[in-house]
Amino acid sequence: MALLSSRRAWLMAASSLASAALLGTPAHAVTDAELDAEASRRWDRERRFQATRFGRTAYVDRGVGPVALFLHGFPLSGFQWRGAMDRLSSVRRCIAPDWMGLGATEVARGQAVTSNDQLAMLVAFLDALSIEAVDVVANDSGGAIAQLLAVRHPTRVRSLLLTNCDVEPDSPPAALNPVFELAEMGIWPDAWLEPWLKDGAKARAADGLGGMCYANPAHPTDAALQQYLGPILSSLERKDLANRYALGLRPNPLAGIEPALRQLQIPTRIVWGMSDDIFAKESPDYLARILPRVEGVRRIAEAKLFFPEEYPDIIAQEARALWRVAGENGSPR
Repeated sequence: MALLSSRRAWLMAASSLASAALLGTPAHAVTDAELDAEASRRWDRERRFQATRFGRTAYVDRGVGPVALFLHGFPLSGFQWRGAMDRLSSVRRCIAPDWMGLGATEVARGQAVTSNDQLAMLVAFLDALSIEAVDVVANDSGGAIAQLLAVRHPTRVRSLLLTNCDVEPDSPPAALNPVFELAEMGIWPDAWLEPWLKDGAKARAADGLGGMCYANPAHPTDAALQQYLGPILSSLERKDLANRYALGLRPNPLAGIEPALRQLQIPTRIVWGMSDDIFAKESPDYLARILPRVEGVRRIAEAKLFFPEEYPDIIAQEARALWRVAGENGSPR
């Protein structure tokens, strides 16, 4: 069973156990689905919007302290980071925005949604919130944008925690070619995402989102699917944005970035799921070889692409370890 994702969910479980003990009845095991349903309701209550010239960026903001910025993958949303944020909000102000074309972010009419545009939106978003510097935690295509942010705006990044994501020699990964073909025809959300949203069991099958990207066969839960896929499928305009987001990944957004990464003086930690079939298993070694300030590489044998959602304790442990080292080495806190 996945670890509890919020204080309220923990209280639900504790209450269930206490009631069962008093009544002499078997305790009800709180399922992943129940926990995510509560986490989803909380996420919806806490969602905020920040206006910029790019539209209205949806985000959740929890905790106090220096800002930690959580960058999600494709086709997910900031909800991916709910568990990690719960565990880190006592030491950081944790902010998880949704990319343009994904999640609940409202995109300005005619706005492009390539990786470079996402980066520009992210900088405008931070400016609008008067946030000067952040500790970045990133996954999947969010990891590519994290690298772009670090090399183009290095003073804004205090530390960098990278999980399975694009790297220059493996961006985009070959596994995305079927997505590109369908997106070119304008039918990717209808062909892949709509059947998954209608039938959670199909989404969790071996050839579904779950089988491809999650280790736990109970993931993604129905609540998570609704958070991720519901907004994309909500209108023709949103489907078009998702197709354009996908196609924006095809010209390698990291082309030529290696020399700049080799000069990057930002404390970095790498955590990689080694059962991921989307990104190359050599990528963590590549990053460790070219980044000057890698403070450690952790490999998780059973984890797949979207493991940060399933292993929030590991993300919290690794983030805390990185932030301690970054502070000791004189990075501004």
